[in-house]
Amino acid sequence: MTENKNNPLRQYFRRPAVFISLPSGGEGYGPDDIEFEDENNLELPVYPMTAIDEITTKTPDALFNGTATVEIIKSCIPAIKNPWSVLSCDIDAIFIGIKAASGDEAIEVESTCPKEECGETESYAINLQNMLRTITSGDYSKPYNVGELSVYFAPINYKEMNAVSLRQFEIQAKYKDMNLIVDEKERIDKSQEALVEITSVTMEVLNDAIIKIVAPEGQEITEKEYIIDFLQNCDTKTYEGIRDYNGDLRAASTIKSLDMKCAKCEHEYTQPFTLNATDFFA
Repeated sequence: MTENKNNPLRQYFRRPAVFISLPSGGEGYGPDDIEFEDENNLELPVYPMTAIDEITTKTPDALFNGTATVEIIKSCIPAIKNPWSVLSCDIDAIFIGIKAASGDEAIEVESTCPKEECGETESYAINLQNMLRTITSGDYSKPYNVGELSVYFAPINYKEMNAVSLRQFEIQAKYKDMNLIVDEKERIDKSQEALVEITSVTMEVLNDAIIKIVAPEGQEITEKEYIIDFLQNCDTKTYEGIRDYNGDLRAASTIKSLDMKCAKCEHEYTQPFTLNATDFFA
């Protein structure tokens, strides 16, 4: 929403509550994506959510398709001009920064003790600032070398991430009743069909993440149609190596597993944590 600069109440408008540094260090963005106030200080001011932002978080469909998240980022971090361009390695830090700026010091995480003789389920408060400090970015400067080829990656952006999530949801919905199919041959055929669709989506994500493949004598292939053609026609070992390397880069750019201690038996363990905007802001 626009502000009336003549409003005498402007001095009482919300102010930045926290400042965050992006795990990417601001690399990979243009001036139309993020406007940094000082090239020597890349911290971004984060404002608390407004009442309208809070209402937006209660709109599941808008959160699901990404539009609500984009509007919340625009509102709370005005320096981000194009939220769709936010890189995957930065999105968790941005979500946590907004939550922290809006007055939440911690989030509730439900966890079940993995100790067989315990199995106690409890809710634990996880400090947001501590979580924010664990987020780093994978090292995208190093290529994955396979034979004579060097494959270079970059984090995908939020628009690409959201498109993948929607595709995955569509596939899950399409095949959710597969186990109810009585005919064994039909069930096997459907399983194969689902696997092909999932692999196709995975290849598209890889294609988005690969910025270039360097062939012998320094030839650089950046054309997406050539890269996806290569992914579809290389041998399984090569494809899986590229896929897994990109997965490791993504994993290095996400929130680390949480250190947990069972409140009942005091067993210590780690629990993976995935931040989902639909649940996080709702």
